[in-house]
Amino acid sequence: MDSSIAAILTLDGLTNGIVYGLIAIALVLVFTVTRILFIPQGEFVAYGALTLAMLQQGQRPGPLWLLLVLALCAAGMQAVSLLRAGQAALLPRALAGTLGVPLAIAALVWWAAPQQFALPVQVLLTLLLITALGPLMYQVVYESMADASVLQLLIVSVGIHLAMTGLGLVFFGAEGFRTPAFWDERWNLASLTLSAQTVVVVAAAAALLVALWFFSGRTLYGKALRATAVNRLGARLMGISTTLAGKLSFAVAAFIGALSGVLIGPMSTIFYDSGFLIGLKGFVAATIGALASFPAAAGGALLVGLLESFSSFWASDFKEVIVFLALLPILLWRSLVTPAHDEDEE
Repeated sequence: MDSSIAAILTLDGLTNGIVYGLIAIALVLVFTVTRILFIPQGEFVAYGALTLAMLQQGQRPGPLWLLLVLALCAAGMQAVSLLRAGQAALLPRALAGTLGVPLAIAALVWWAAPQQFALPVQVLLTLLLITALGPLMYQVVYESMADASVLQLLIVSVGIHLAMTGLGLVFFGAEGFRTPAFWDERWNLASLTLSAQTVVVVAAAAALLVALWFFSGRTLYGKALRATAVNRLGARLMGISTTLAGKLSFAVAAFIGALSGVLIGPMSTIFYDSGFLIGLKGFVAATIGALASFPAAAGGALLVGLLESFSSFWASDFKEVIVFLALLPILLWRSLVTPAHDEDEE
């Protein structure tokens, strides 16, 4: 290995690490707000990339049907709850609130998909469709068991991951897809070639982080999320709806996943089950941050990206093994420095 190869590997590792960092941030956000280890986060990534690929082919993406099914299930559950509570008068307004946005997004994607609009419009449609899945998934699957143990929530997350992987095969088929690059320019910097797609990834990640910082620090909903992450019971006592916080955290996680998929689509071929490995690498990064620290998770993601990149050069057949084995010393160190305590059931 010489300096030029090391520079190329470093650039590739940092680029991949940025994507893993976005996934890790989404995992930390969901866990701190809801105590859910959201294993299907990688599926949002795969769904985002493959949905964009289908839109570019002029086809209606499969997640459109999943959105409609989840919306109908959420509306049905809400209707049953209101009828049991004797609040039938609130039913029309509640159903309109539950079905309005998903149906509008589904109708928009249904109409726009065959039109084959420009790439920015297709990206926007992809982000809208996948983001809308997040809060509906929380409402249908997790809302009724919000006070369950972390282990029970983890088991449910594994089930959702398996279901979404199977649905991905139905929606997109077994063939992989790679989407066109947003920008095709390349620049030669000494012995290093910098692609414009890498610049797009860095710029998009930076813009997202700034938006998340502004959202969490300057908006009412963002402050509610932060309060719920710090103390769920205290936030509830102060009048903050933990249900709303859960839906909002899932919406942000779904948006981050869809954006990550859109960004990596031009850089690698994505299959229906590609999200599992991507999500696991994001989980390794989030574990470095103890599923609690956003900066540590982001730093851990860069470390994971660099480790994967250099492992692919020295031992390409074992790069995945090396990345996941790196989790063992991290867990051992965490077990030594973190005092044991009973699980918080609040």
